Amino acid sequence: MAFIEFNKSLLIAAISIGLNPLLWNIAARSEYNKKTLTKLANGNSLKACYALAACIFVGGIVRDLIYQNALKQQPTFNLLLNPFLQLFSKASFVVGSVFVLSSMYKLGIVGTYLGDYFGFLLPTRVTGFPFSVTENPMYNGSALCFLSTALRYGKLAGLLLTLEVFLVYRLALMFEEPFTAKIYAARDQTQGKKST
Repeated sequence: MAFIEFNKSLLIAAISIGLNPLLWNIAARSEYNKKTLTKLANGNSLKACYALAACIFVGGIVRDLIYQNALKQQPTFNLLLNPFLQLFSKASFVVGSVFVLSSMYKLGIVGTYLGDYFGFLLPTRVTGFPFSVTENPMYNGSALCFLSTALRYGKLAGLLLTLEVFLVYRLALMFEEPFTAKIYAARDQTQGKKST
């Protein structure tokens, strides 16, 4: 018996994991460069930002459901069901959820869902918890929740998909972090000119 079945549901899960950050980054860059979403929202950038936030949120839920469906169709690897790993699974879920929810609380909806691409910039960098523990609590917390689910179901395929989640987020950060730094640097430069 195979430990991982490379079937259609696994492929769909892998595609949905890869597409999620790709699509929201394309939409956010298009907004920043051409105000595409603001134009679609009749010039209301806040409305456009909330619409993108809703799309990202719903897209994440759909991706998670696809992931869980794919895991249900995979063979169980009984070694992953041992009590220690099941306890670790619960701990991963709690830590991951705390990272995700507390970072959303600190950033707010606009800060969480790429508001800076719409011109909604935070006054200063958020450095308190969970950002004091990890630089990217949303992404790291999400990866921990994927890991927790894979272990809870005892699925090696889930571990493989969790690795994809982690790598896709790392790739997204390679594009997001420098671009966000550029946005804030431009803001700081503009404010510096105004104060002189």
